Amino acid sequence: MKALRVKLMPASFALVLFAGAALTFSMTSGAAPVWAFSEQSGNLHVMKECSQYTGAPGSFCTIAASNVGPIKVNSKVYYDQAAGTPAGLLDSNVVLDAGAGNRAYGRCSVDLSTYTGLCTFSDGTGEFAGFQARINVTPLGGVNFAWDGTYSFSPEHGDD
Repeated sequence: MKALRVKLMPASFALVLFAGAALTFSMTSGAAPVWAFSEQSGNLHVMKECSQYTGAPGSFCTIAASNVGPIKVNSKVYYDQAAGTPAGLLDSNVVLDAGAGNRAYGRCSVDLSTYTGLCTFSDGTGEFAGFQARINVTPLGGVNFAWDGTYSFSPEHGDD
C-alpha cells in the first residue's frame, strides 16, 4: 500500500481560490455589490434631461450623468402624479428605475415658476435597497436639471 502524500498548496493559489469562493458567494447570496461598501454615503451630483416629460402621470426624465454607482446613465425617473396639482407645483411620488429590478422610491416637489425644488428617496430594491437621499433640484437651462444633495445606504441595505 502506498503512503498518501499531501502537498500544501502555495499561498497564492489559496488566495485565488478564496477570492473566487467569496465572489461566487456574493453573487448568489444577495450580498451587497462591492461598490456599496466603498460608497455608503456621500454627495450626489446628477444631471437629468426631461425632453420626454409631459407633466402627465407616468411621464419621465432620463439620467444623463451621475456620480453615484447605481444611478446609471439612461436610468429613468418616472413621475406618478400630474404637474399642477396643487396649482403651480409638481408634487409627485417618483420611481428612479435603473433597470433589472434596481429601483429607488421617493417624492419630488418642484415649484413650476422657478423649477427649483426638493426630492427625497426613502428606500429601494436591488442595488437601491436601503437607499436614502435628500436632493435639491435646480434648472440648468432648456430641458436639463441638476440634482445635488446627499445620499446614504443603511447598513442592512443588502437584505432586500
